Formats: sequence, C-alpha cells, structure tokens
Amino acid sequence: MDEKLLIGLDGLKAGRSHFEWHADGKFFGDFENSEILDADIDVRAEVEKSGASILVDSRVEGTVTVACDRCLADLKLPVETGFRLKVRFGEGEGLAEEDGREVITVEDRESGIDLGQILYDYVYTSLPLVRVHPDGECDPEVVKYLGGTVPEMPEASESENPFASLKTLLEKK
Repeated sequence: MDEKLLIGLDGLKAGRSHFEWHADGKFFGDFENSEILDADIDVRAEVEKSGASILVDSRVEGTVTVACDRCLADLKLPVETGFRLKVRFGEGEGLAEEDGREVITVEDRESGIDLGQILYDYVYTSLPLVRVHPDGECDPEVVKYLGGTVPEMPEASESENPFASLKTLLEKK
C-alpha cells in the first residue's frame, strides 16, 4: 500500500502531531474491485501520543468519480467523512469500539500505522448506495436507448420491505 498513509511510530513524540495526505485515483485503483475510478481526496489527521496511548482524529474531504448507475458515464461525488481511532499495542485481531473510537491493534514490533485500508473503507462507505446524475444530466446517447426517458427508481412497497414488520413492533410499545 502507499507509504504516504503511514504514521511512523519510531520517533513519534509525545503530544500532538499533524499529518496531511492526498489520495488520488491510483490509490483507489490499488484496491481490488474498487468502483472508484478517480479521486481527489485530502486527509488531515491529528495524532495525540500520551504514554502508550495513541489517538488519531482524521478529517477526509474531496471528490471521487464513479460510474453512474443509470447511464454509466463518470459521476463526480463529494466526500466528507472522518474517523477516530485508538491504537492499542500487542497481539489481537478484529476491531472494537471504545469511547466512540474504533480500536485498532498494532503489534509491538511495527514501525508504523498504515491508514490505507481504513481510509478506503471510510470513503467507500460514505458514498450513496444509488449513484446517479441529477435529473437531466445523464448521457443523452444512453438515455435514448432507455426509451427516451430516464426510468424512475422503483420504491419498495410495504410487502416487499423486509423491515416493514419491525415498524409494527415499535407501534405496540
């Protein structure tokens, strides 16, 4: 992964440190099956080290380019997200949450924290499930093959919605 998204632990001084990175289309292209075609993402992180505790507060802003679900043309979407981490040293698997922070475990012998996968995951999950151009902005050549009009996205009826029965549970209380 891109070493630019590494927080070096060797020489990280006690107190607050600031880091800035830029992620582009190449960064996202390094991930298998990425639907992100291009990107212009700025990442700012504030790292606070106090004894054996390391806290990371990050802000992620920019744009990504994906294919429109309707016309398959490039669609630029804004991204505004962030993540809060607590770094634990030792052996362990999986992620947990503590004090509103995602806890990651880093082996004692590691020389840095790679934020690449975490950045990818947060950017990807911040994108809308349905990615379409605003009305009238889809590729007209493709729209003409769709019957000349852009089809409406179907709304799920109550009977097709698997969560509809949960609504009645809330109403009984």
